Amino acid sequence: MDSNARIYVAGHRGLVGSAIVRRFRAEGFNTIITRTHSELDLTRQVDVERFFTEERPEYVVLSAAKVGGIHANNTYPADFIGINLMIQSNIIDAAWRNGVEKLLFLGSACVYPKECQQPIKEEYLLTAPLEPTNEPYALAKIAGISLCDSHNRQHGTRFQTVMPNNLYGPNDNFHLENAHVLPALIRKFHDAKLSGAPSVEIWGTGKPRREFLHVDDMADACLFIMKQNTTTKMLNIGTGSDVTIRELAETVQKVVGFEGALRFDTTRPDGTMKKLLDSSRLHALGWQAKITLQEGVRTTYQWFLENQETLRG
Repeated sequence: MDSNARIYVAGHRGLVGSAIVRRFRAEGFNTIITRTHSELDLTRQVDVERFFTEERPEYVVLSAAKVGGIHANNTYPADFIGINLMIQSNIIDAAWRNGVEKLLFLGSACVYPKECQQPIKEEYLLTAPLEPTNEPYALAKIAGISLCDSHNRQHGTRFQTVMPNNLYGPNDNFHLENAHVLPALIRKFHDAKLSGAPSVEIWGTGKPRREFLHVDDMADACLFIMKQNTTTKMLNIGTGSDVTIRELAETVQKVVGFEGALRFDTTRPDGTMKKLLDSSRLHALGWQAKITLQEGVRTTYQWFLENQETLRG
């Protein structure tokens, strides 16, 4: 990749996209193309096609998506499948029609079956039913994976798909109902600390195990993958280790400095009980995550404190 290559990052304001932009700029890439939603509605095919024709990006990182936690997925299932299908289809089709050199599609670990052998290898995709709480979103991402693979097979494109596990970091969504578990816990413990609450409620039993990947590590992996000459069908991006939700809550509690009790609401859904990716395929190429969970939570909380006035949600 030449330092002057035209690189379009779709979804540059979100958690993933903003990290991608930071990492690519730090590497010296000077021509990063971005558009806000008001400037380009990615669900409108004619507008996306016009944008590609006019801007002629050489590389594309497709990180734009409608995302959310268990509550949001249960409440807005039509949005999670419909909007994501439109965004993916429009960008991938336009990338092919306009001769994009390489496209990187950001999937999600939720594409794998609910009851899946651990750690999860890429070949476990579509081997069993999905987790019902996020099935619409997962199906959209699976369609995106298949669309990239199909273009590669039929048209000889270089469309790479990657599956990161639970992401967190700067520019995350800290909304108490719509956020993913880690930023939601940061918000809960922070608010409880300020109000002097005796306890913090945590959804579920605290027993499920999750792997958490700092978004800056994810962005570093994406740059590493974009620089590779070859394109593989799928690549997991993970740390290789997991923690229980209780252990995560205790880590966040310590970082925030909340001294009250933890109270688990077992009437709330746990979701999948364990979700650890097998990232050995990517590790074999030479990439490893560097940011520990403790350090990642600490820097994310610091970012939260410094940006409370402009937080999403």
